[in-house]
Amino acid sequence: METGLGAALKDEADKDRTGEARTSAGGDEARPPIAAGADVAAGRLRIAVARMSRWLRPTSSAGSLTATEVDLVLVAVKRGPASMSDMATFCGVNPTMLSRMVPRLVAAGLLERHQGDDRRVSLVQATPQGRRLVGRVLSERDDALSVLMEALTNEERRALAAATPVLERLADTLRAQAYTPGDRR
Repeated sequence: METGLGAALKDEADKDRTGEARTSAGGDEARPPIAAGADVAAGRLRIAVARMSRWLRPTSSAGSLTATEVDLVLVAVKRGPASMSDMATFCGVNPTMLSRMVPRLVAAGLLERHQGDDRRVSLVQATPQGRRLVGRVLSERDDALSVLMEALTNEERRALAAATPVLERLADTLRAQAYTPGDRR
C-alpha cells in the first residue's frame, strides 16, 4: 500500500483520469482539506525535484558552459525571440547577470541578439548551433533519467507515470503565476 506523497500524487492522477471531482453544494469544485503533513510533503517534493534537477543539469555536451548558461540557451530555443527582461524572468536570473551572460553566448555562436521594433528593446534567440546544443543536452538528460528509471520496479514506474501529469500541472501553474519562492497565494 502506498503512503505519503506517492499515494497523494497517484490519487490526484487517478482522479484526473476518471474525471471525478468533489463538488460543493453550489456546484463549484471543492478542494479536499489540506492534510496535516502537506507542508512536509511539499518540502520533500521540492527537495526531490531540486536534487534531480541539479544532478541532471550537467552534461558532457555543454562543455564549459555553466548550467545557467545552458538553461538560458534552452529558454531561448523554447521562448525566443524574447526581450532581455523576458529572458531574465524565464531563466530566473537578474537582468544584470543576464546582460553578462548573453554576450558570452553570442560570442560562442549559441545566441543572437537583435533590435526589436522598439529600438530600446533587444531581442535574444537561439542560433542553429544553439538549437543543436539544446537537442544534445536534452537527449543526454533523458538518457540519464531513462537509465535510472530502468532500475525502478514496475510498481514504481507506474506510480511515476501516474504522478507525471500532476507534476506537469504544478510546473505549468508555477510558470503561469510567475511564482517566486516565499510568495503565499
